[in-house]
Amino acid sequence: MMTAVSLQNVHKFYNKVPVVNDLSFTIESGEMFGLLGPNGAGKSTTIRMLTTLTKPSDGRVEVAGYDVVRQPLQVKQNIGVVLQQTSVDMDLTVWENMKLHGRMHHIPTKKRQQDIDRWLEYVELHQRRDSLVKTLSGGMKRRLQIARSLLHEPKILFLDEPTVGLDPQTRRRLWEIILDLNKQGMTMLLTTHYMDEVEYLCDRIGIMDAGKLIELGTLEELRSKHGEGLVMKQVGDRLEYQFFPNLEQANAYLDTAPNKTGMMVRPSNLEDIFVELTGRQLD
Repeated sequence: MMTAVSLQNVHKFYNKVPVVNDLSFTIESGEMFGLLGPNGAGKSTTIRMLTTLTKPSDGRVEVAGYDVVRQPLQVKQNIGVVLQQTSVDMDLTVWENMKLHGRMHHIPTKKRQQDIDRWLEYVELHQRRDSLVKTLSGGMKRRLQIARSLLHEPKILFLDEPTVGLDPQTRRRLWEIILDLNKQGMTMLLTTHYMDEVEYLCDRIGIMDAGKLIELGTLEELRSKHGEGLVMKQVGDRLEYQFFPNLEQANAYLDTAPNKTGMMVRPSNLEDIFVELTGRQLD
């Protein structure tokens, strides 16, 4: 399997302060990779380096086989980016936004028109092709961003909190689109504050804190390492968590507790592991 994204001993300093600190990981071709971290962990800076928006201070970053510092144009030709912020032009129509993006990537007219039709159909916006973007719902705008990011046929798609602020039904529809693209072979890197999103979509998960990668693996590997069973206990106005290798051991611990008031057992999840590792929830 080919490597789609590679970071090797990457550092980024702002005013001599390390924001990303000796970061190394790879994403394989066709993989759906989730990058998590509390605010200030260096996650956004990492995405900016991967998408050529900022240069690493040290280390090597390669995307689609190209060096982001020495070959930024080739990197841009091979990536699509869907930002948390709405980045389409509100005063243009859906079609005009797509056309502008296609022209910027020098896609020939005939192919551009065919591809715009194809991707608008794919994200279920073909009926709104002549609508001004400012008249679209939040979910439609996000689907337009996805269609636009795919128009130049990138190999790797970066999704920066793609479902933030959307209603549950729209989130689920976007999940279906994202999963389908991944099944077609698209490599993706996803950042999100929704743990259920990562559990549902991602093959592997990386957790950052204070500029460093502090954990990496599949959800099953993380649960196996940190504990698949959890005992929760209400202590005052707080909940305390204790991990156990499995549910049986967690239940056995509960059975022997002299006072079971405010205690319960359940399977551990990604959010439990995240809080255990970082000491705080995402905010």
